[in-house]
Amino acid sequence: MNVRRLIPSATIAGAAALSLVTLSACSGASDATNGEKSGGKLDVVASFYPMQYLAEQIGGDHVAVTTLTKPGVEPHDLELKPRQASELRRADVVLYLKGLQPAVDKAIDQAGVENTVDAATLTKLEDHAAHEGESPEEHADHEGEEHGEEHEHEGADPHVWLDPVKYTEIAKGVGASLEKADPAHAATYKKNTEALVTKLKALDTKFSGGLKTTGTKTFITTHSAFAYLAERYGLEQEGVAGVDPESDPSPARIKELQTIAKKEKVTTVFFETLASDKTAKTLAKDADLKTDVLDPLEGITEKSKGDDYIEVMESNLAALQKALGAK
Repeated sequence: MNVRRLIPSATIAGAAALSLVTLSACSGASDATNGEKSGGKLDVVASFYPMQYLAEQIGGDHVAVTTLTKPGVEPHDLELKPRQASELRRADVVLYLKGLQPAVDKAIDQAGVENTVDAATLTKLEDHAAHEGESPEEHADHEGEEHGEEHEHEGADPHVWLDPVKYTEIAKGVGASLEKADPAHAATYKKNTEALVTKLKALDTKFSGGLKTTGTKTFITTHSAFAYLAERYGLEQEGVAGVDPESDPSPARIKELQTIAKKEKVTTVFFETLASDKTAKTLAKDADLKTDVLDPLEGITEKSKGDDYIEVMESNLAALQKALGAK
């Protein structure tokens, strides 16, 4: 699975055992019942930023949204605190993407929230050779690890939010779920969903037109998170070292990428804001290439090139156009 580190079972067990501890939400709300804590609003817990964005855009003034993954924290590496497990139990709605954060998956299974929405069920996930850049032996080793963790979406790539079309499908599903959880405000959720879908369709149109004609279709990235985006717009992603941008690629992979860069006229090696750029800069220097940021949008920080999903995706489009020689 596309996961960097798996959280020890003891950590999860401890969180479950202590999950009755009373806490305030990450947003600083009250410790009381859901209604009091959220000021009468629907209490929504999102696993990480892409889910948070949907909840905020669709829920509007009728929801109080809390995210389990704070800005600047790498989502794959998230370790839940006991109080977060308690917060999950007290939520009206939980939005997450199964297969991305093992600790969150297990905690949600234990929370027993009636309105639990798994974004992975709202669109089709695909196997994009998740361990791109690894040798067959390394890939087999990771597959063994995954089977040991009993992931439901074996081999599936969870980075669906980076494809505006698939993200639109998820948005529609989230909207329908909020309507069901809070029928009194269903009309507002429906209206907000339609508005968001319009924004996402416009974003898709920008990507389609902006990447239609380019000097090359290949880009190199330290984080192999952009396979859905590449597939949608006719591009080819080459990952440096698989799904972990901080892992060291093998000498064979470096040599292979240098060959690909020369053959496909690649100009840029992309890295992300939440991980080290060391590998990207080393490869770029050796292959006489440039470096730039391609943001997988797993969190918004002060380093992000935009204040929300739409703005950062537009920055990603501009970076790809420049690197690929769009005309």
